[in-house]
Amino acid sequence: MAAPNVANVQLITGKVAGVAIGATATDLVANAASSGKLVRVVSVYVANVDGLNDATVNVEVQKNAGTSYRITNTVNVPADTTLVAVSKDAPIYLEENDKLRATASAASDLEAVVSYEEIS
Repeated sequence: MAAPNVANVQLITGKVAGVAIGATATDLVANAASSGKLVRVVSVYVANVDGLNDATVNVEVQKNAGTSYRITNTVNVPADTTLVAVSKDAPIYLEENDKLRATASAASDLEAVVSYEEIS
């Protein structure tokens, strides 16, 4: 099924996810195949929880369980700071079988909070 027609929305469910970002690609939000939903990512905050060391982050959209496209690419997140990778001014839409993923330069240094809406 294709993404729902946003002119015919029946339900919008707001959600928040918190994820520790690993050194290998970590799913922040996934829109399952055949979900019948469109996911609107409203914001992504990446916090460096390491009090001493900087870390870099890649945030990407993986299309249809295949090719990935970067939103950020090795962006530095200094110790004890937060990066806004996606904001409500420039939301990202995930169709069925798409994922929003992140990778950190060091495991256990970065955490993400994602605000999103499931639209059906």
